[in-house]
Amino acid sequence: MHDVDHDRLYDVAESQAGYFTAGQAIEAGMDRSTLRHHARPGGRYERVGRGIYRLRHFPTSPLEHVVAAWLPLRPAHAVVSHESALELYDLADVIPDAVHVSLPRSQRGQRPRAGVRLHTLARPLEAGEIRDVAGIAATTPERTIVDCAETGTQPEQVELAIRQALQRSLTTPRRLTDAAAARSSRTRELIQTATTEAQA
Repeated sequence: MHDVDHDRLYDVAESQAGYFTAGQAIEAGMDRSTLRHHARPGGRYERVGRGIYRLRHFPTSPLEHVVAAWLPLRPAHAVVSHESALELYDLADVIPDAVHVSLPRSQRGQRPRAGVRLHTLARPLEAGEIRDVAGIAATTPERTIVDCAETGTQPEQVELAIRQALQRSLTTPRRLTDAAAARSSRTRELIQTATTEAQA
């Protein structure tokens, strides 16, 4: 039996709000029977879903539901997006009814998951469109805002997100305009108007 690198597994879980996958435990040297043993009632881990575990005594986080939804899809190049990414950045007042995750079209065979809304991308995200937020891969603020505008988030919430993102220097007017360039005329107009008003 391999020696388990508990420190490595803890470091991984710590960077993911206390969560880790069975695959990450195995990479740290743990076999499945040992993982099951530690996930028994009162054990050091808590099984929260298929292949998803949590350090039982790790401090809770308001982002846990996002981490738990994203982690199983991480191997499929999933990125938290749309209103859930707004939530990660604490922009606007949107409370999504599901965790929004974007996937490349090549991964569209993923089975539906309760509480998760999958968005299939015709064009894979580029590295410059992804940012690490508290250990979670998320779309950048400008990509997030434009995605929300395009998919029907209330315009006043998009406007609020733009104001807050500019005030906190999370993005720039130029990056917002560039991100909207290939979108619908309605989206381009909303982004342009809200960006101009936010700078007034």
